[in-house]
Amino acid sequence: MKTIIKTDKAPLPIGPYNQAVAVQGQLLFTAGQIALDAVSGRMVGTTIQEQTKQVCENLKAILHASHSDLKHVVKTTVFLKNFNDFAAMNEIYGNYFGEAAPARSTVEVVRLPKDALVEIEVVALIV
Repeated sequence: MKTIIKTDKAPLPIGPYNQAVAVQGQLLFTAGQIALDAVSGRMVGTTIQEQTKQVCENLKAILHASHSDLKHVVKTTVFLKNFNDFAAMNEIYGNYFGEAAPARSTVEVVRLPKDALVEIEVVALIV
């Protein structure tokens, strides 16, 4: 069984997709999140640090709406516009995921929606 997750505490989708999908009430798959403000719909920040923080806050809101949280994330994929931003992104990312960080892939991409610097998607357990 597939359940669509939607919360106004995170940015609404800007295309034909959902914020997240829960499967069998056990696993959650989020759409990639960029640094959009949930209220204004505008990009937050101009630095990789500011944008990474907003992305993680958006993910936290979606996870919360799904009865999960960051400590139950098992896999992330990070998309960076510039791999030179890896260390700065990683520092903020580490503040959110800490010692029990999930498995992760990080890739550099040519462009992200709304010219974001970073996009992150997660797979998490629903508790």
